[in-house]
Amino acid sequence: MKKNNLALIITLLLATQIVFGQSKTGTTIGQFLKIEPSARAAAIGNAGTALYGEAVASYYNPASLGRLEHSDFQFTYNSWLADIVYNYAIAAVKVENIGTFSLQVTSLNSGEIDVRTVEQPLGTGEKYSVNNFAIGLGYGLMLTDRVSIGMQINYLQESIWHSTLADISFNFGVQYQVEKDGLMFGASVANFGPRAKYDGRDLYIDYDFDPAKYGDNNKLPAELRTDSYSLPTLFRVGIAYPLTITESNKVLFAIDATHPNDSYERLNLGAEWNYLNTFSLRAGYRDLFLEDSEGGLMLGCGALYEFSPGLDVRFDYAWSDYGRLNQTHRFTVGIGFN
Repeated sequence: MKKNNLALIITLLLATQIVFGQSKTGTTIGQFLKIEPSARAAAIGNAGTALYGEAVASYYNPASLGRLEHSDFQFTYNSWLADIVYNYAIAAVKVENIGTFSLQVTSLNSGEIDVRTVEQPLGTGEKYSVNNFAIGLGYGLMLTDRVSIGMQINYLQESIWHSTLADISFNFGVQYQVEKDGLMFGASVANFGPRAKYDGRDLYIDYDFDPAKYGDNNKLPAELRTDSYSLPTLFRVGIAYPLTITESNKVLFAIDATHPNDSYERLNLGAEWNYLNTFSLRAGYRDLFLEDSEGGLMLGCGALYEFSPGLDVRFDYAWSDYGRLNQTHRFTVGIGFN
């Protein structure tokens, strides 16, 4: 009982973060860490803090790892905005009486982009690209039959042409189930870590200390100094409520309140209808009450095929509207086995 009370206190403390906040848009690094990898959760409006049952749910809350009933592997391909390619893979291995361990890999690639300058606005003939990469190790376990906790440590690297930065971050969370197969509470913190800054040969310049002085050396080697910036830390609090209509028809409702350190608070909500534990339809809306948000509607579907009692394959798809930024498509394939 004391452990249950502790979980509720942690949830309430995190919820208070929603009340205090201000926008600091464009002041954090590692923006690719904010791209949600789960096609299922994305289609439910990105309201994933209280969801579980798949390995990729640990992106929203590492505590979901403790609730996995078997080992699970998933891969997501995301056709992101502006032809940017985003890929995510996770392997979660359940060890009886110990917990569940996970390994996650995230990559983002912009493709080749023309280098343009004031003197050559049509391009210099050179190309550059943006490449982001992150790898994480996670662990989750059940403290009691109702409370699960989890944490994850991540290493990330961003590269823009010849300049890079590297950093580490931590994710942690808790989930509390009020009753078996009933209402679920979740709270998590993502991307908590130190500040970091860019470094690389793109910052090397030739400097003239006094351009007005005739005969001065205008080829002194110098380096531009960059500032350090924080990671996009995100506090999430959410609930999920499953409802059984008949043995063949089940509905899930979910809602999240999120507080980022680089923007305003917002709500995400959605629902999932499941038929025969085989086919699912989903709909949701993200960034409710966020000022100047683009789009918000999210739709998707999913299918599960059980090859044997210990092996199943899942396919999930999500379509997301981003207003003037167009739309995105997520595809997630999962394999679960005992």
